[in-house]
Amino acid sequence: MTRFLDVPATYRLVADIGVPRFLSELAATIRADYLRWSDFDKSPRLACHSQVGVIELMPVADSKLFAFKYVNGHPINAERGIHTVMAFGALAEVETGYPLFLSELTLTTALRTAATSAVVAKALARPDSRTMALIGNGAQSEFQALAFHTLLGINEIRAFDVDARATDKLIGNLASYPELRVVRAKSTADAVRGVDIVTTVTADKTYATIITPEMIEPGMHINAVGGDCPGKTELHAEVLRLARVIVEYEPQTRIEGDIQQLPGDFPVTELWRVLRGEVAGRERADQVTVFDSVGFALEDYSALRYLFALAQARNAGIEVALIPPVVDPKNLFGELAGSHQAEAAGASTYGSLVFGR
Repeated sequence: MTRFLDVPATYRLVADIGVPRFLSELAATIRADYLRWSDFDKSPRLACHSQVGVIELMPVADSKLFAFKYVNGHPINAERGIHTVMAFGALAEVETGYPLFLSELTLTTALRTAATSAVVAKALARPDSRTMALIGNGAQSEFQALAFHTLLGINEIRAFDVDARATDKLIGNLASYPELRVVRAKSTADAVRGVDIVTTVTADKTYATIITPEMIEPGMHINAVGGDCPGKTELHAEVLRLARVIVEYEPQTRIEGDIQQLPGDFPVTELWRVLRGEVAGRERADQVTVFDSVGFALEDYSALRYLFALAQARNAGIEVALIPPVVDPKNLFGELAGSHQAEAAGASTYGSLVFGR
């Protein structure tokens, strides 16, 4: 049988644990998996682009577990009353190919993206960072704010969105965290002025330059989350040239990240090398650092691994017959015929069959 975790079950898990603890434990899981980077069979995600969005499959595996995520990105969906990003994923045994776990990943993707941002910022931002500009106040914004508050001690968010209602929503949702002050900014330039960290998490599929060189101050860390597919950027190219740029998986980020604007030999450093201490993250206090974040399958592997362990420990979700039950592994058609006969006799579809798991 395969354990299935739907949206209500995931909501209950997160609520029972609490968002801060969930983010902290998920971040630790993501960091642990990046530390064993060489254990994984990796590839850029497979993407199908249209004029209005993208649908992607994101696979990765180590010697024991295979993981994949289905995810879309359709900025126009907000006008249709549909989520911009929707996702689900699965874990399977490498040895047998048997699917162990099937889960929602829409909520979980928001949590894992924020947790990854915080993992990277702990390695790149100045240790005394306390203020962050948050540009783009849509569905991902609260998760980013809480991850940085929980894991880095950020106590002030300066928020800006071209849609003032999005900022209203952000302020309302974070009101229950009194130690985190949210200040409404008048513009992007107003939001980033004097802050330690800048997070951009916008959705439009366009070559945008939301952060420009004159906004940059010495020692800033820029967490660029929204530029995550071809034709979609947030940073002016000169901002990247002025900074030390960290990426998740270079072959994917060259195609999808903000560095798509630059020549293929523009120097970048993969995150795993920083986390393992092979190279420095921040080299000096006044250096500008950029995390060109596009989201990588390893982070979804970590999220699924963490969710699966939680679901097992807390008996969350349900067991579903995703794979046909086994009577004779070489007689799948016979099982179909037997199932039909059982139904005709008024029995349950699987009532007379013996499950292999």
